[in-house]
Amino acid sequence: MTTTESACGPTDTPTDIDIPAIREKYAAERAKRLRPEGASQYLELDGDFAEFYEVDPYTTVTERDPIVEDADVVILGGGFAGLLAGAYLKKAGVTGIRVIEMAGDFGGVWYWNRFPGIQCDNDAYCYIPLLEELDFMPSKKFADGAEIFAHCRNIGKHFGLYDGALFSTQVRELRWDDASSRWQITTDRGDDIRARFVVMAQGSYNRPKLPDIPGIKDFTGHVFHSARWDYEYTGGDADGGLVKLADKRVALVGTGATGIQLVPHLGRDAKELFVFQRTPSSVDQRSNPPTDPDWASSLQPGWQEERKRNFHNWSPFVGVVFGEPDLVCDFWTELGRNLTARIAASEDPAAVTIEQIMAFREEEDYKIMERLRRRVDEIVEDPDTAEALKPYYRFMCKRPTSSEHYLATFNRPNVTLVDVSASKGVERLTKRGIVADGVEYAVDCVIFASGFEISTEISRRYAIESITGRDGLSLFEYWQDNYKTLHGMTSRGFPNQFFMGFIQGGVSANTTAMFEQQAQHIAYLIAEAQNRGATTVEPSQDAQDNWVHTVRELAIDNSAFELSCTPGYYNNEGRGGAEGNGSFLGDFYSPGFYAFGDLIEQWRAKGDLDGLELRG
Repeated sequence: MTTTESACGPTDTPTDIDIPAIREKYAAERAKRLRPEGASQYLELDGDFAEFYEVDPYTTVTERDPIVEDADVVILGGGFAGLLAGAYLKKAGVTGIRVIEMAGDFGGVWYWNRFPGIQCDNDAYCYIPLLEELDFMPSKKFADGAEIFAHCRNIGKHFGLYDGALFSTQVRELRWDDASSRWQITTDRGDDIRARFVVMAQGSYNRPKLPDIPGIKDFTGHVFHSARWDYEYTGGDADGGLVKLADKRVALVGTGATGIQLVPHLGRDAKELFVFQRTPSSVDQRSNPPTDPDWASSLQPGWQEERKRNFHNWSPFVGVVFGEPDLVCDFWTELGRNLTARIAASEDPAAVTIEQIMAFREEEDYKIMERLRRRVDEIVEDPDTAEALKPYYRFMCKRPTSSEHYLATFNRPNVTLVDVSASKGVERLTKRGIVADGVEYAVDCVIFASGFEISTEISRRYAIESITGRDGLSLFEYWQDNYKTLHGMTSRGFPNQFFMGFIQGGVSANTTAMFEQQAQHIAYLIAEAQNRGATTVEPSQDAQDNWVHTVRELAIDNSAFELSCTPGYYNNEGRGGAEGNGSFLGDFYSPGFYAFGDLIEQWRAKGDLDGLELRG
């Protein structure tokens, strides 16, 4: 069976499990890793650490004269969010678009992340946007990073976004000027751009982070972050072949989604590899054959939207589906399949209560995670290593992963797993290596696969020194305690400014679907403002207050689940929520992603821009 076939039923999971005992084990594993600092245990990448963020290893920055101009629309960010914003603006007839991007090209996360083994870790037929419009079909279910990066560039070409792109440029400050009704944008290249509209599209995985390890500047060997891979040092490319590591002892810090893809290549090519793990990932099987050409040729127009909706319905965000096949059929949708089958097997499925559904869901969750722990025992030969690699937490406490090679890599004699859960992380770096549990591991190179700024303060995530709206209002202060928006995309006091990302809108397991939904709505707002001759557009106070009230009134309290999880970015390192801004998903619209899409589509269909104030 190929990955594109849809015949898919519930997965066989263990039934001989002691759930109360496992629940206690989960709590103990969480407590062992919990640190009081929360997200502040990570360094902000400025000053002495700016090189881990600001240096571009892939594009040589060439000098240019500063740009002084007026622009109609400026999009900040050239990843999928910015590309989709630009695409939908062009579709809406908006011209005069400039994209400002600190990287040397479009692509965002797929520009920066070029580490060995990088692939999409969810269904590429859903994740990669605009497949039908650009007549592109991924070569396999989990597409390689280079293929996705190439598609990003093709989006830029297809919609003419390169013409107005400023690459290798960082925005330093945004300031609203009431006299000119424009945003004044200053950059690190000395630019002075006065934009009528600004779209904030920096994405969710914009800025790498480093653990604040004592002595991190003392190490005299080579150091880099996985999002700034140094092939000059390692040799090889994204397909592997890291020949320059053959005589090197390498330390990898981090075992999240990136680490799972990296470890097989590092283990194969390095003289020695030490993998420093605080919390293991769940690692399922990964079947990834080429796309079936017969399946691809059979697809009808609209197939991608159908598949995206199907994935969302079967994903952990929804998870109970009757009368619809699971088209994606992988580890992301397993819980939904098993839960649906469990309900269907009840004496009277129609009579099952929400309380029973939640109880069934928890039980199926425990069974899946136990299956994954037993998979570790089947693959990893050393019992102590196997035990350390077992994930003791609920499904979706940590981003689920899949790999056919990760676990087996720990059977190699040159690969050592260093479990740092007891010390809640690496203790310190020395001139010659890393210390964990009092043991120094001498290494030549330290690679940080430690993730991105996702649940830290909003000022750190946006990586802009200041954003100042009307009457000197700071966005960072305005949003410090809670988001305040209309539909998650506009805020009062910040006219002509639009936001993309996890704020106060719909949330999907397929992030690019969320960006596309937001891009379409923002393009409509900007086009309507221009068509109606409005100088400024922003939400009224009442409309914003009503939306904030709606989101919070409908909110589902996930705090108990979040606080039961082992520390990670999903739960702000065990503290729950982001730093003052809800969860890492924002204050999302809990009735659902497509329910939110219907809501804003109906709002647009009315045509009266209800809740917005337009000034000519």
